[in-house]
Amino acid sequence: MTLSAIQISVVVPLYNEEESLPELSEWIARVMNENGFSYEVIFVDDGSKDRSWDVISNISQENPNIRGLRFVRNYGKTAALQTAFQAAKGEVIITMDADLQDSPDEIPELYKMIKEDRYDLVSGWKKKRYDPITKTVPTKIFNAATRSISGVSLHDFNCGLKAYRKEVVKNITIYGEMHRYIPVIAKWNGFGKIGEKVVQHRPRKYGTTKFGLERFIFGFLDLLSIAFVNKFGRRPMHLFGSLGTLMFFLGSIIAFWLLGKKIYNIYHLQPYRNVTDNPLFFLALVAIMVGSQLFLAGFLGELFVKQSVSKTGDYNIADKVG
Repeated sequence: MTLSAIQISVVVPLYNEEESLPELSEWIARVMNENGFSYEVIFVDDGSKDRSWDVISNISQENPNIRGLRFVRNYGKTAALQTAFQAAKGEVIITMDADLQDSPDEIPELYKMIKEDRYDLVSGWKKKRYDPITKTVPTKIFNAATRSISGVSLHDFNCGLKAYRKEVVKNITIYGEMHRYIPVIAKWNGFGKIGEKVVQHRPRKYGTTKFGLERFIFGFLDLLSIAFVNKFGRRPMHLFGSLGTLMFFLGSIIAFWLLGKKIYNIYHLQPYRNVTDNPLFFLALVAIMVGSQLFLAGFLGELFVKQSVSKTGDYNIADKVG
């Protein structure tokens, strides 16, 4: 199969999902064959402790459209997706979880929305969920906070079922736990046509969930991180320099006001106390020192950014002519 012949790459990150893999692979193959799609399936074994890799190897021998990647240890879902994105050859990349809670029957419509409706990215929305309230309530709070901070109007950022144009996944980089923020990262990299599709959420058939409540805490920290990097990553002086200058001048004004007050009292023969006896003086000194350090941090950040851009020139180009 040639590179240009592959219409769809299905990316499936997994960890200890040996029971669901045969059923999932057969289901995907059936959907692809019924719709006449040329395809590949990339299973990414994220350091499973069970027989998941043996199952993937057997499935791959039976179906040449199925590929497998295996990590030496558990790196996390984001690492699995980033690795598979770089390996994918399809014109449309569709991600889904391996636990059978995502339905492969959604693939044709997701593909249509990318190819015919010209979306850059389509995110699934599990409007009706089969999760306990301890999971659904934090999810709603998390999604509301993400919408507010990012400006991306999606109902379900954490849905594993998503579809992308090839150009999107080839021009973004994710790390840490940022897989749930791919729509945000894509928008901030110029891929702003983002759609949403209500998808079926199926009850878990095998095993147990691999994620706990801590993912929301780490996820929120990652959201703040990418928001900062997007806004100030290429112009750190705008943040650190502004804060540093403000604190420096505020501290200087307080210090000079205290000194001026002392000189005034001495000149008019009024009682006075030493400047160092006033707590405001030490607060002013702290503000001056912190302000200077922030300004220096911004200056050093600008040097690093300039060096990085001069070496990589990593700006996304939409098109070329001539």
